[in-house]
Amino acid sequence: MEAATIFSRTVLIYFIIYLVIRVMGKREIGKLSVFDLVISIMITEMAVIVVENPSRPIWEGVLPMAVLAVTQILIAYITLKSRKLRLLFEGKPSPLISNGKLDREEMRKQRYSLDDLMLQLREKNVSNVADVEFAVLEPTGRLTLMTKDEYALKSKADPSVKVKPTFRYEGLPVPLIMDGKVQNDGLEKIGQTRFWLKRELESRGVKDVKDVFLCTIDHRGRLFIDKK
Repeated sequence: MEAATIFSRTVLIYFIIYLVIRVMGKREIGKLSVFDLVISIMITEMAVIVVENPSRPIWEGVLPMAVLAVTQILIAYITLKSRKLRLLFEGKPSPLISNGKLDREEMRKQRYSLDDLMLQLREKNVSNVADVEFAVLEPTGRLTLMTKDEYALKSKADPSVKVKPTFRYEGLPVPLIMDGKVQNDGLEKIGQTRFWLKRELESRGVKDVKDVFLCTIDHRGRLFIDKK
């Protein structure tokens, strides 16, 4: 009898967890940030408690899982509106290699060893650090990189576009506006000011920064603007 109860509870909890993950959205499946990992571990622990203890009411495990799902959805919605909270919960990318040089200080901050770096490079079929122009450690722990060959090809792809002297190339596109808010750290990276950004937007028919959902600049000084 107890075996049948455990079996039925296991199947039921399986479908409940499946439903919870689907409700939380594909965002949870596509990546696993620190916050997502905490939620996943807690849901797993609650499921185990209910399955291993047939004498306990099943709602004691289902209710907390539902609370976690609702909490995750609310936080995901709030972080869509606030980049500061988004960075607080999910963290921000960390450049480990810039212009072909290792950023040892950033690696120390992230407690990221050379062995970790070499492992992820090998997973991307890159055997030599010297072949990498830029590498960024994403909040999920995934390494995004651009090899020197790729950088050379992209630089030659559009020779008519010239990089402005004040623009300091940082590899991946630099966000200048997110959710209608100017990113001062992005402007600092490219050595520009809010006045310059406003002038560039106006030349493209954008009168107010608040009308822009996303604005980035690439290594050739080209702006990408997505209006709200």
